[in-house]
Amino acid sequence: MTDTPGLAQPVTPAAAAPTTPAAPSGPEPQREKARSLAGDAWRDLSRKPMFYISGLLILFLIVIAIWPGVIASGNPLSCDLSKSQMGPTGGHPFGFDTQGCDVYTRTVYGARDSVAVGILTTVGATLVGAVLGGLAGFFGGLWDTLISMVSNIFFGIPILLGGVVFLSVVKGGSVTTVTAFMVLLGWPQIARIARGAVITAKQQDYVQAARALGAGNTRMLLRHILPNALAPVIVVATIALGTYISLEATLSFLGVGLKPPAVSWGIDISQASNQIRNAPHMLLWPAGALSITVLAFIMLGDAVRDALDPKLR
Repeated sequence: MTDTPGLAQPVTPAAAAPTTPAAPSGPEPQREKARSLAGDAWRDLSRKPMFYISGLLILFLIVIAIWPGVIASGNPLSCDLSKSQMGPTGGHPFGFDTQGCDVYTRTVYGARDSVAVGILTTVGATLVGAVLGGLAGFFGGLWDTLISMVSNIFFGIPILLGGVVFLSVVKGGSVTTVTAFMVLLGWPQIARIARGAVITAKQQDYVQAARALGAGNTRMLLRHILPNALAPVIVVATIALGTYISLEATLSFLGVGLKPPAVSWGIDISQASNQIRNAPHMLLWPAGALSITVLAFIMLGDAVRDALDPKLR
């Protein structure tokens, strides 16, 4: 049969458009969940040997501060003048001090008050500074002006000189007294950091969007601003903890910090400083414990800073 001109030819199966092959059956690949800031920070910290080294040192210090009897069975206040300035002997690896007290036992028990002052001061200064600085940065205006003026006044007082003047007047020399003074002069630094972090966070688009949608001040502070402004405060507080421990030892060394019968590395260093030639072991061990403690907290602060600061990633 001949083709008829002007008539369309029927489409044969071979000329039909090719069909799209069906997608392979099977479970769909799961999408990777977005990590939070805390998740990213922990991921970075878990890769840093410095974090584990400092963390183990700090954990050990906290354990012996809470339970010093675990590794030191003696009494730090039990002394024997007949053993004054004796060197290391059996059962007394660090020797004896001027009063005949066991240096090893006093070094172990000295961690309790020194670490307690550092942790309590850090917690107190961080709470006071973060609240006042955060409110100043969020509300601004008169509130910001007042808090800034008060913090500038405290910044003008050298903390070491202020401690000598203030603590020499106050009697007692207890952990509570020294901690209260250090919080009094330590919160302005945290307040400045918190104020700047809150001002930066509240200018972000997500905060402006939450405000446009009618979110209240409390919701914006707790849900949107606080999680994003907390990182620099944590970094500064972690590094400052070692500084506070060192400051307590300095004040105790000068005789205005903790006072006997309290056991402190600063007190032992002060008593051993005059006998460094005759009995260097009296100074070596408490000073070494203080140095290792401060170094551990500084190392931890550096690791936390590297993990929480997005600019360093």
